[in-house]
Amino acid sequence: MDDKTVILTTLNEAWAAPNSTIDLFLESFRIGNGTLKLLNHLVIIAMDRTAFARCLELHKYCFSLVSEGFDFHQEAYFMTQDYLNMMWRRIDFLRSVLELGYNFVFTDADIMWFRDPFPYFYSRADFQIACDHFFGSSLNLHNRPNGGFTYVKANNRTKEFYKFWYSSRETYPGYHDQDVFNIIKFDPFVFNLGLKMRFLDTANFGGLCEPSKDLNQVCTMHANCCLGLENKLHDLRIMLEDWKVFVTLPPSWKKSPFVTWRVPEKCSIEALRHSGAPMSD
Repeated sequence: MDDKTVILTTLNEAWAAPNSTIDLFLESFRIGNGTLKLLNHLVIIAMDRTAFARCLELHKYCFSLVSEGFDFHQEAYFMTQDYLNMMWRRIDFLRSVLELGYNFVFTDADIMWFRDPFPYFYSRADFQIACDHFFGSSLNLHNRPNGGFTYVKANNRTKEFYKFWYSSRETYPGYHDQDVFNIIKFDPFVFNLGLKMRFLDTANFGGLCEPSKDLNQVCTMHANCCLGLENKLHDLRIMLEDWKVFVTLPPSWKKSPFVTWRVPEKCSIEALRHSGAPMSD
């Protein structure tokens, strides 16, 4: 973009298969409100060769981030070593984007873009992050963030923060980036940086943990709180169908409280609780 902002997502072979996650992700941009133009600023970061080849079939801007010694092509199950390696590789890559002077919106590919989010961001924040659960204030450090969606301005504060975040993986071994973030957001180092941090309201940036109930306000919806690729795909397809129905409604009907999502379905939070799995993915 004119201000050196780029939209980034990562892709591996498991999410790159035809009729899978990446197809739904790109479709959401095409049918969203004011989102089609944003595809001109989206770069897909391929984590393996198969994902890179598939990206080239689908999109103009692809970047290969194949890591020697790591195999990221399969579905990385939550909290396995492959998952941890991939998440920390992502944090280090985003740090390098900031070092190049680019602002970025990072988005997981299991996030559907239904409305241009830029008017809903905080203009004076350095670092903004979506939430699994939002407690009413964008300044409340006790909000439960989700690293799958962030908007970060390139400046000295954010560069130092990402260095600190990445180095903290050694302080807290076995934790993933999101859990480490939940610890270091209270750290005096971050406070002394003067980092202007805001948490995004799930009313606009929702997910299956806490859906955005008003489709007139929703920008993005994340298939979080969900285990298994097939379950994610099932609920993502329903989201797209619900949005397509919504945009065809007369204006008066769109304001009805009965117009909302049919999800979660396969990705029910109750199913997660019974499984004993962590409440975010």
